[in-house]
Amino acid sequence: MSPFLSTRLLLSLVVCVAHVRAAGFGAALQFGVRQASSAVYSSSTVSPTATSLSSDESYNETALLSSGFIDLGKWQDAYDKAFAFVAGLTNAEKLEVITGSDLTSKNFTAVAYLDSTISPEDYFYVSTFSSSGAIAMSWDKDLAYRQFMAVGEEHWTTGYPGINGPVSNPMGRVPWGGRYAETFGPDAYLNGIFFGTANEALVATGCVVDGKHFLLYEQETNRLGGGGDFWDGAAVDVAYSSDVDDKALHETYLWPFYDGVKSGMGAVMCAMNRVNESYACENSKLLMKFLKSELGFPGMVLADVSGQKTVFGSANGGLDLGSSDFWANETIQEGLDNGTLSQARFDDMAIRNLMPYYFANLNTKSVPAEQSSQTYRNVRGNHSALIREAGGKSIVLLKNEGVLPLNKSYSVSIFGSHARAVMAGPNFAFTVEGEPDTFDGHLTTPGGSAAGSLAYTVTPWYALTSRAIEDGTMMFWVMNDTYTSTGSSEEALGFGSGTGVDPSISAYASMTDVCLVFMNAFGGEGTDRSELRNTGQDDLALMVASECNNTMVVLNVVGPRILDAWIEHENITAVLYASMLGEQSGNSIVDVLYGDVNPSAKLTYTIARNESDYSPFKICEEEVCDYTEGNYIDYKYFDSHNITPRFEFGFGMSYTTFAYGDSIDVQETANLSAGIVGGAYSVGGRAELWETVATATITIMNNGTVAGAEVAQLYVAYPGEADEPLRQLRAFDKIGLDAGAQGTATFTLRKRDLSYWNVAVQEWEVAAGDYILYVGASSRDFRAQTTLTVA
Repeated sequence: MSPFLSTRLLLSLVVCVAHVRAAGFGAALQFGVRQASSAVYSSSTVSPTATSLSSDESYNETALLSSGFIDLGKWQDAYDKAFAFVAGLTNAEKLEVITGSDLTSKNFTAVAYLDSTISPEDYFYVSTFSSSGAIAMSWDKDLAYRQFMAVGEEHWTTGYPGINGPVSNPMGRVPWGGRYAETFGPDAYLNGIFFGTANEALVATGCVVDGKHFLLYEQETNRLGGGGDFWDGAAVDVAYSSDVDDKALHETYLWPFYDGVKSGMGAVMCAMNRVNESYACENSKLLMKFLKSELGFPGMVLADVSGQKTVFGSANGGLDLGSSDFWANETIQEGLDNGTLSQARFDDMAIRNLMPYYFANLNTKSVPAEQSSQTYRNVRGNHSALIREAGGKSIVLLKNEGVLPLNKSYSVSIFGSHARAVMAGPNFAFTVEGEPDTFDGHLTTPGGSAAGSLAYTVTPWYALTSRAIEDGTMMFWVMNDTYTSTGSSEEALGFGSGTGVDPSISAYASMTDVCLVFMNAFGGEGTDRSELRNTGQDDLALMVASECNNTMVVLNVVGPRILDAWIEHENITAVLYASMLGEQSGNSIVDVLYGDVNPSAKLTYTIARNESDYSPFKICEEEVCDYTEGNYIDYKYFDSHNITPRFEFGFGMSYTTFAYGDSIDVQETANLSAGIVGGAYSVGGRAELWETVATATITIMNNGTVAGAEVAQLYVAYPGEADEPLRQLRAFDKIGLDAGAQGTATFTLRKRDLSYWNVAVQEWEVAAGDYILYVGASSRDFRAQTTLTVA
């Protein structure tokens, strides 16, 4: 959620639209940039050092941009401009900047931010794209880049050069988590690749990117504490604390933010929750040491709703943009006078607010004027075609008994409310609190601040009807999850006796060639899910399958969904599985059903057989939530406990088949050696982390009859010294091949991909020994392996 709300929204806390350029301190906050004090520091080019951060006492100094600790690289010019601007400001004017106001006397207009990376939130006449959870299932970096470019273009044209998103965290540690659809998934490497790609694309449009949520924000329950507006669960006085060890903090939860910082992320939203029992937005170790020093983040930190708790705890803790309710002129000046807040840190806050402004060259650009959310403005272009493409490439084929793709079936029956439009739409209320875990209509977007602003919805019923017209197909439908044809329920749905067929699920199912059952699972910001399966929908699938020997199930879900009630039924012949696919959802689904798109998506999380398989990861209703599993989440947990999933991480089928070569070729570079990872602290962490140390290749052949794409995945098993999970994803390559064609999948390994976090030394290190490289089609389907020895 964005912390920057209009006065009306601050009162209601229902709609999260970041109108950050509202006038005055007490209204909605604005995004500015911060600057350093000319009286204390110079703006000359920094001289980065390789000094270790193992001493906790040093990071309050190293986090100051003027200290020269970070090699700013391409951010240096922005720093020089920000420094010069702040040097000419009074403390009162600096305070205006860090509380988000314009400085008209200085010709400075604060950056306007808006949620989200699915749509410009609450605006009419905009596109609704696939969710991050969906696009990650494509495992297609180029497609993701194009989608996020389009998102950035729409935000910019709408008058918002600042974007609240993308989302890395929550990562999906908790399968019941309400915001699962917003993230790129629980694997740190995959999450980081897509988080970095999204940041890179959005920055390329000229926008300022606000990555979120920092950090360890893995559930909605008790995120505020004390029964706040979005609270759900046991009553506690404080927000929950995610307590995690240093190794897992770095190797799992911080990992994707390295990618985001490296890719030009200019702002970071600190989370509502506590981390190791200190509020995230006032946690100096989290913000000043890890983010600003270790990761070399050059931008500003802003608070999510209610994230800021105190005046000087937040300022000294690392928050850069905050509320004038806390940071008033008299209060800040008193703190500066008595030494509670240093002038250097205060100036740094101002500089950091200005860094993304200058990095995006907003001082030289003319941003389109903001207008009413209902004013027509042509921002969509041809994005509908991209959304349809992205949707089709993000649908995972979980099961196919040779029945897909369809080919001009004589008769098709459609079951389930998810196939049709919602009764009143296309959009729904911001909050999902109190709503069922299923949506009574076709679900295309999560709820909360990530909800799309749909101009229309292409439902499966609409898309299938269009196809039926072309093919001359007879269609039947019962687009309700629990309909029966007996008594009052039949009359209530308006069925008469004029169809010539008993209007019942069993009658339609028994007489049609193809039966399609549509299901969904709903969720969003504010409330966690209460179920991972739904009895009504599962019963519907079994009812249809009992009468129809060619029953296919299509699911759109916000997070993991248990399928075991019906997945092994002999009459359920195919299953399509996806996250939220946006406005073109129905077209994307039908494209895959009929083979216009050959499915190539892969799961980004593990689908268990039973809820008990996820038992360590239930919703925490305590004040302290202990992450005792460390790095072992999702498939790493399943592997370590030898639990057989229903469908493993990385799994996904195609309408063709692929054969892998027997051997993996590995070419090392001169940069590969064991030891502590060095280089200057730069934007994105130690410089050597990003060096290529090896390249692996393998031959892949499409030995089927149709063109398709395969996602080849490389997993690494580390030497014992590193104390790592059994295997972890460290590279992938999506390769398209015509029928009968052969190609090469290429995997680039950076030094960070072979590194582990040495807790004692507080540095990344490459362990000496044998690294086993596995290449295959999923986390449990390996086709070749080799050993890479590092000395």
